[in-house]
Amino acid sequence: MNHRTFQAALVFLLAGFALVSIPAAAQQTCESLKSIEIPNITITSVTAGSPGYELSGQAGAMGNIPARKVQVPFCRIEAFSAPTGDSHIGIEVWLPAAADWNGKFLAAGNPGFIGSLSSGGLAGIMERGYVAAGTDTGHVDAGFEWAIGHPEKWADWGYRAVHEMVVVTKTMAEKYYGKPIEYSYWNSCHNGGNQGLNEAQRYPDDFDGIVASDPAFWISRLQPGSLYISWVALKDGVDGPGYIPTAKLAVIHRAALDACDANDGLVDGLIEDPTKCEFDPASIRCPGPDEPFCLTAAQVNTVQKIYEGAKFNDGTPIYTGFERGSEMTWAFMIEKEPFSVNLNYFKGLVFEDPDWDFRTFDVDRDTRRGIAKTGDAVDGNNPDLRPLKKAGGKLIIVSSWNSLALPPRQVVEYYKSVEEAMGGPEQTRDFARLFSIPGAGGCVVGENFQAFEALQAWVEEGKAPEQIIYGHTESDRGGRVYRTRPVCAYPKVSKYKGSGDINDAANFTCVSPED
Repeated sequence: MNHRTFQAALVFLLAGFALVSIPAAAQQTCESLKSIEIPNITITSVTAGSPGYELSGQAGAMGNIPARKVQVPFCRIEAFSAPTGDSHIGIEVWLPAAADWNGKFLAAGNPGFIGSLSSGGLAGIMERGYVAAGTDTGHVDAGFEWAIGHPEKWADWGYRAVHEMVVVTKTMAEKYYGKPIEYSYWNSCHNGGNQGLNEAQRYPDDFDGIVASDPAFWISRLQPGSLYISWVALKDGVDGPGYIPTAKLAVIHRAALDACDANDGLVDGLIEDPTKCEFDPASIRCPGPDEPFCLTAAQVNTVQKIYEGAKFNDGTPIYTGFERGSEMTWAFMIEKEPFSVNLNYFKGLVFEDPDWDFRTFDVDRDTRRGIAKTGDAVDGNNPDLRPLKKAGGKLIIVSSWNSLALPPRQVVEYYKSVEEAMGGPEQTRDFARLFSIPGAGGCVVGENFQAFEALQAWVEEGKAPEQIIYGHTESDRGGRVYRTRPVCAYPKVSKYKGSGDINDAANFTCVSPED
């Protein structure tokens, strides 16, 4: 990495040695990259393209992506990696012309178990001036069949594919431009956030900066923890005593807001810090027969279990539950059937049985089985990030308190464990920071939350982010931003200054939770 190499050279000079000027390596043509040899890598195609190049549309796991024309000249490399006998990791690298390159590399992540590459998405990153690359994570199936009988592919999906993609990308870029990539970045959410954490933990030299948003991490705990939420609500069917009709979610949400909205001193429809909310769903228990405006005793029990999260038989937590204030997002998990990714983990990896029935789920027994069988291949929960810090890397972790599918408090617990492993908050804040967003449903990207821009300023200019502005939008407001708020670096929280528009971030400041 150029900036690290420069720092090392400077130390060498100060030690009293003379530096010898080394000329840059010669640039290679796009077509010549086909002959580059990299261990375990097979280059299948190299394409040099000009503006107007027709890129075919895609249908399948990544959604229906329309055909498009590429707007800038490029070099497209298609390859696969086979680090084991059962591996076939698809990789694409898109290189902008030297005149258009900003010197940086931005990788693309993958949602869920999806084994697919979005060529159009990679072209879009490349058109912004970055070297772009992605991987199919070692399979081309979004379901679970790819995993049955193929444990090496679990590791490819879990962590290995991204690293293989990085190796190919850095090699090809250096050959093509005659100099190495200056800054390498990861910016992705959900499973892409998990991929980012795995990179930070397992391959700390791969990226200079990582944004891991709402990471679906600690897979062997997350999947049973998430399935448990659906199982609690659905094990007896939609007519079961504990099932919560989705119309009642608004009732629960209103009660939670009534109990905790004002905790931060401002009634604004947001619970700033759900960990401080003590709303008890028993407070809206029906005094008599079931009614639309209250909960039956069985429904109260379901809500309590969703808040508490899954536990082993001895009471030890497996994974945190959903937070108070997030109730309007629960329908995704409890309306009809469990989230497909949770089911696919058990069908494909834990039991390797396509007919496995989630109603037979035993949270203690089946979680332990999954940990023993899959943990080494899929988990990315190591809090010891000293190698990343030593490498000079920067990490921004984002969690959304109203997350749609991923219980968010576990992300906060992970960050706390990093602080402990690193020797304290200050030893952590200088390279890793956490931002938890009140009211956000997850995977917030782009102009509404510029975590990636904050990361680049931190890596390239040394400007550590104290806050990142979040733009609240609602579909019934035409998707426009109607409120901005600062999201503060953990453990600080946003607090109203006492005057001005409560929908303007300028009227808030970041304070410690005790202030």
